[in-house]
Amino acid sequence: MANKYICNPMNLEYRYQFFGNLKQPGIFHASKEAADPSLILVDGTYYLFPSVTGGFFTSKDLAEWEFHPFVGEMPVYDYAPDIRYIGGYFYYCASGMQEACDFYRTKDPVSEPFEKVEGSFPFWDPNLFEDEDGRLYLYWGSSNVTPVYGGELDRDTMKLKGEPVELIAAREEELGYERNGADHKTPKTQEQIEEDVKNLYDSIPGKENASEEELAAMRQTLYAYMGNAPYLEGAWMTKHNGIYYLQYAFPGTQYNVYGDAVYISDSPLGPFKVAENNPYSYKPTGFITGAGHGSTVEDTREGFWHISSMRISRNHKFERRLGLWKAGFDADGELYCDQRYGDWPLRVDSRPWEQPEWMLLSYRKPVSVSSGKGVEFITDEDIRTWWKAADNQPGSQVCLDLEKVQDVHAVQINFAEDGIEVQLPEGESAHQDMSEIRFIDTRIQPLRWILEGSQDGVHFSMLADKSQADTDLSHDFLVWETGKQVRYLRLTILELPYAQIPCISGLRVFGKGQGQRPKAADEVTVQEMGELNITVDWKDTAATGYNVLWGYAPDKLYHSSIVYGQCRREIGALMKGKPLYVRVDAFNEAGITEGSILKVR
Repeated sequence: MANKYICNPMNLEYRYQFFGNLKQPGIFHASKEAADPSLILVDGTYYLFPSVTGGFFTSKDLAEWEFHPFVGEMPVYDYAPDIRYIGGYFYYCASGMQEACDFYRTKDPVSEPFEKVEGSFPFWDPNLFEDEDGRLYLYWGSSNVTPVYGGELDRDTMKLKGEPVELIAAREEELGYERNGADHKTPKTQEQIEEDVKNLYDSIPGKENASEEELAAMRQTLYAYMGNAPYLEGAWMTKHNGIYYLQYAFPGTQYNVYGDAVYISDSPLGPFKVAENNPYSYKPTGFITGAGHGSTVEDTREGFWHISSMRISRNHKFERRLGLWKAGFDADGELYCDQRYGDWPLRVDSRPWEQPEWMLLSYRKPVSVSSGKGVEFITDEDIRTWWKAADNQPGSQVCLDLEKVQDVHAVQINFAEDGIEVQLPEGESAHQDMSEIRFIDTRIQPLRWILEGSQDGVHFSMLADKSQADTDLSHDFLVWETGKQVRYLRLTILELPYAQIPCISGLRVFGKGQGQRPKAADEVTVQEMGELNITVDWKDTAATGYNVLWGYAPDKLYHSSIVYGQCRREIGALMKGKPLYVRVDAFNEAGITEGSILKVR
C-alpha cells in the first residue's frame, strides 16, 4: 500500500463566501474561507467540521477527504462549530452571542439530519467535553475583554449547572505570544483607536434614547473592544493521563502569529496554570502562517494531531485555510506540536520531529508566464503574494525552471483570488450579519488545469491531467513516491470558478536535491530585547533558508520559525522568567544541517 502524504494548507474544497455591504446590497466580493476546525475520530473515521463550509468532511487516513453537505437545517453562518461524540450521538454547536445557542445531535451526520436541543444561553467559540465519569462540560469565549469560560452542563437538558467559571484571562505582560499585532507588535495607534471607536459609535442605532450614563458606558466598551488587547478564543479540551489540557487561541486570526496555547489542571474547571511549553501551536513564518483556533485528536495509531486555522487575509480579514500537524505529549506530560517544516510534505505515518523526506526545490527558481504581472511571486514562498494573468481566457501558462533535472516527488499548486465580484445565484438570499451580508456558495465550481514535465524544455509529458475535474482544489497536492526526473514544469490553466482571472500564489516543488547539505549556520548570536523578545542573528552560509528553533530546555526545542533570504529573526513569543535555548538549522535542496544549541538564559 502506498504511503499517504499531506501538505499544508490542507488539500480541501474550500467554499467561496460572498461578502456584501448593507449600503451596497447588490455588490458581492468572493473569497474562500475555512477556519476554527473541530476534528474528532469515531470508529475509524475522522470527522472535520470547519466554519462556513455548509457541511463537513470525513476521512479514513487524514490525507483524502470527502465533503458532505448538512442534512436538514443547520446554523451554517455561525462561526466556530464544535463537534463531539457523546453517548452514541454526534453533538454540534456553534457561536451566537446575541441569543441562546442551540445544540444539535444525530447518530449519523452523513445520512441523518441533526435534531435540535434547545439552548438556554449565548456563547462564542464553544467546545463540549465529556469526562471519563460521564459529566459534561462546555468551554467558550472569544473576546479581548472577557476571559475564556467553562461550566458543567446537565446531560439531559444541556443547561448550565451553576454559574460560569472564569478560567483563562489575558496575561500579555507575562506571555509574549499573547500580545496583539503582526509579530506581536502593537497594531493600532491611539489615533486609529479613536477613529474606530467614533465610526462604531456613530453607527449604533437608538442612541438618542439613551441616558448620558448609558452613552458613556457604550464608549467605554467600544474603547476596550477596539484597543490593542489580544483576543482569547477557540477553547479545546484534551485529557491525557489524568491531566486536563485547556487550549485556546491568541491574539487575532488576521495575524501571522495566530496560535494556540495551553493551560493545565487536575480538574476540568480548574484552577488552571499555564503549561511550561507555550505557545503550543505557533507558525509565524513560511509559505502560509498562523496556527490558531484548533483541535487536538488522538489518531488510530496512538499518536496525536493538531489542526487549526491558517491565515491569508488579503481579500478579506477572514480569508483563511486549515493546517494539520503531528502533535503529542512528551515524557513530562508537556503537549507539543511539530511545525518545524509545517507547510512542507509530511508522511502521515511518520513520527514527530522526523526530518522531511523531500526538500523544497522551487524557491526563487526562474519562471516564465504567458502574460500578466507578478511572476516573481510564484516561487517566493509567500501565499499572500501572487502572479495574475492579463485576462481570463483559457490557456494561461506558467513554466517553472528548476535549473537542472531534479528528482521531483511532490508538487503543490496554489491558486489565489484577487478581487472577484459576483452576484447571488438566482433564487438565493444572503445572510445578514451585523454590518455586512454573506452567502456561502455550496455549488460545485470546477477548477481545471494540466501539469506537464520536461527535461529539455521542448518535449513535455503529462504529470497530472485535471482538464475534466469536477472539484475545486485551490491547493492541490500531487505525489510521486518513485519520483519524476524533470527540470521544467508547465502549468496550463483551463477553467476557474466565476470565470476569474488566473492567479498563482505558489507553484511549489519538493524532492531529493543533489549535492551537499549546507554548512551549519555560523556566528549565531542572540540579543535579549526585554524578557519577552529576542533577536537572533547569524552569518549566511549560502543555504536556501534557515529554521530558528527555541524552547525552555535543550531537548525541548518545540517552537520554530523558518526564514528565507535573511539571516535574522525577531521572536516575540517568549514567556517571562523561563529558561531559553536556541538553535539555528540551515537547509538547502540536499538536506538539513543542525546548528549548535545556545543557552540564552
